[in-house]
Amino acid sequence: PAGRGSDPTAPEILREAAMPVEENLMQAILLTFGTAMVPVLELRGAIPVGVATGLSPLAACAIAVLGNMVPVPFILLLIRRIFDWLRGTRFGPKIDWLERRAHLKGRVVRKYRLPGLIILVAIPLPGTGAWTGALVAALLDIRMRHAVPAIFLGVAIAGAIVTVLTYGVVQMF
Repeated sequence: PAGRGSDPTAPEILREAAMPVEENLMQAILLTFGTAMVPVLELRGAIPVGVATGLSPLAACAIAVLGNMVPVPFILLLIRRIFDWLRGTRFGPKIDWLERRAHLKGRVVRKYRLPGLIILVAIPLPGTGAWTGALVAALLDIRMRHAVPAIFLGVAIAGAIVTVLTYGVVQMF
């Protein structure tokens, strides 16, 4: 028939319809992953963000756990050097405060070592989490090969707790 060449085909229509869904999904994944890497927010903020952007609670949890773990090896490897360098700047008093705070948080870790580190990271409250756990582990000289699995287990536990709480809140509405 005449003019048929300009009509879109079924696969073209499907491809165009799926494009926004794929784009939105990628945006939701990146937003969740990125939020999980931010100190203070970590996965406590990332899982609700992921669910709010349309991810399933399980997908949001998995993505947030992975995102939350990205900074951990860098903190373990570099934080002492960064702190030493910053001590010579106007940030020196802030660095001293952070170290004192980490040592206070590290009392449980000092007493129980790796189980204490898991507990410190697993409790999804402000002042706990992967960033704090990595800082405490670095300052207490816990080897990376021991600290990373303990922090990962703590992050996974915190992720499960936050996911259950997020799912419960979502179900209320």
